[in-house]
Amino acid sequence: MGLSRRSLLAAGGAVGVVAATASTAAATTASGHGHGHGRVRTGFERLAADGYALLAGERVGVVTNPTGVTADARHVVDVMHADERVDLVAVFGPEHGFRGTAQAGGSEGRYDDPATGLPVYDTYLKSGRPLADVFTASGVDTVVFDIQDVGARFYTYIWTLYDCMVAAALAGKRFVVLDRPNPVTGRAALGPVLDRAFATFVGREPIAQAHGMTVAELALLFNAEFLATPVTLETVRMTGWRRDEFFDATGLPWVPPSPNMPTPETALVYSGTCLFEGTNLSEGRGTTRPFELLGAEGVDRRWAEAANALGLPGVRFREAYFAPTFSKFQGKTVGGVQLHVHDRESFDPVRTGIGLLVTARSSWSGFAWRPDNWIDKLTGSTRVRTLIDAGADTDEVVGAWETDLAAFRAVRREHLLYR
Repeated sequence: MGLSRRSLLAAGGAVGVVAATASTAAATTASGHGHGHGRVRTGFERLAADGYALLAGERVGVVTNPTGVTADARHVVDVMHADERVDLVAVFGPEHGFRGTAQAGGSEGRYDDPATGLPVYDTYLKSGRPLADVFTASGVDTVVFDIQDVGARFYTYIWTLYDCMVAAALAGKRFVVLDRPNPVTGRAALGPVLDRAFATFVGREPIAQAHGMTVAELALLFNAEFLATPVTLETVRMTGWRRDEFFDATGLPWVPPSPNMPTPETALVYSGTCLFEGTNLSEGRGTTRPFELLGAEGVDRRWAEAANALGLPGVRFREAYFAPTFSKFQGKTVGGVQLHVHDRESFDPVRTGIGLLVTARSSWSGFAWRPDNWIDKLTGSTRVRTLIDAGADTDEVVGAWETDLAAFRAVRREHLLYR
């Protein structure tokens, strides 16, 4: 029997996924990671191992970016395109684009992917009927979502997920979410809950600032709690992942989900220190340690001293000086702090972010919020900004959201898939 090149590639793809599963499990055990229970298999790996049965007979489009990779670091679009069992007809790119060529606040636009010839449609800043029209024009029957999240409400990929679910419901398309780990664990939800009056693309619905969920769990929550018209939804769970695991325990390759999220350590602090986007201080963009380095012209050792005096669990602060190559203070040497997380189990990124805002304001006379009050969009209300301006300390600010957070945690619990 003759085999086409595509058939051979498909066979290699399926074997590659299975072989990578076995080899990575062995490497994970040898390195001491993985807590002794084997490696994680993503939603895509389980879909492929099942021969793509869930997509049989469907014209498929995939919402993805560079993080949509197999355990051996091949892109899922390339693998699926080479497999005759999948009728892959379109790709949908989010912020930063399908292949990841765009910086923050940018996308790649509409083009044909040189590697596969597939049409790539731009979803960035599209929602509702305009995005539904994109799905209709693409000719797909099923929209598949496969993107690595980092666990923070203001990371836009989860709202791409939300917008695509809404649009798929409007267009009458089925929606499939392929799950991936929350890289900073799924132990708990932390931080303020969004007030819908402050809804934007960095927060559409009332979830916590650090949601502690996977994308499949979020999809279930969105569909049950927030979508006016629920979409026909399927989720493909991972195997081998536990809620208390950080990314380095999974055995999976880390691909930066966006240009300023280079490592899992960045993701660990991001849900707290991204709040500095709402101030006149640099959040470390343009450095090799974005969101771990924070500072501004005129800041000196007093900020690190004040931050260390808070005794925040799991983290220490080092007086630091750096010169961003782009973004705020481009080409200028600024003073500030570097976060050093020494105990990630006890580290609370949101409390840490609040403590840093409080001490930045008290130790540096030049502190200011961004004139557009972007901090309110990031935190989900005016509460954090107004409390800090009124002189509240870290405990007072954190205590102000406990009632809302408890209510969200109760709703969240109903949609969790893993122990």
